[in-house]
Amino acid sequence: MRILLLGATGRVGSDILKLAVADHHEMKVLVRSPEKLATREKVTVIEGNVLDEQSLEEAVQGVDVVVSALSTDKTTTLSESIPMLISTMEKHQIKRIITVGTAGILNSRTEPALYRFESSESKRKTTRAAEEHLSVYKNLVASELDWTIVCPTYLPDGDAVGGYRINEDVLPENGREISVGDTADFVYRTLMNNTHQKKRVGIAY
Repeated sequence: MRILLLGATGRVGSDILKLAVADHHEMKVLVRSPEKLATREKVTVIEGNVLDEQSLEEAVQGVDVVVSALSTDKTTTLSESIPMLISTMEKHQIKRIITVGTAGILNSRTEPALYRFESSESKRKTTRAAEEHLSVYKNLVASELDWTIVCPTYLPDGDAVGGYRINEDVLPENGREISVGDTADFVYRTLMNNTHQKKRVGIAY
């Protein structure tokens, strides 16, 4: 499979990259800082920015699927880049995208009319990051793409150990955390199995 990975130098992205390279997929990454990549072996590296239309055009050439592990990083990168990314994918007839979001944009279990970040379930003092991820969700819903948003709750560093639970559209009941490694594992499994299309998926232990 020919995969474009965005956010490849981040915590989840770097683990996804290792899994895909180990399985001999044709990997392409668009990164601002190539020196931060966990591996460059068998990886086509494009130095650029997701906010640059020309960089996106070059990055999507010849790929089958896009995986985005971009973080908010206290910026508006997600909300600014997603319309350009969708437009570029549609132009090149690339249908499948899997992104890493946040549990905040899942539906609240206690107040179903609200997103978790809007409800009493959320313990976050600021909603800025969730609002960025919500913009991605709303743009994808309005698109013609086959999308999946993987929505981890509290995300400590750690290897994949398995035993995690998933639920579409809501967080698994009493879910408290999920490791970086297991989040990457689930993203990769979703990519390989082509499951959960047009769904948000909550993941937690």
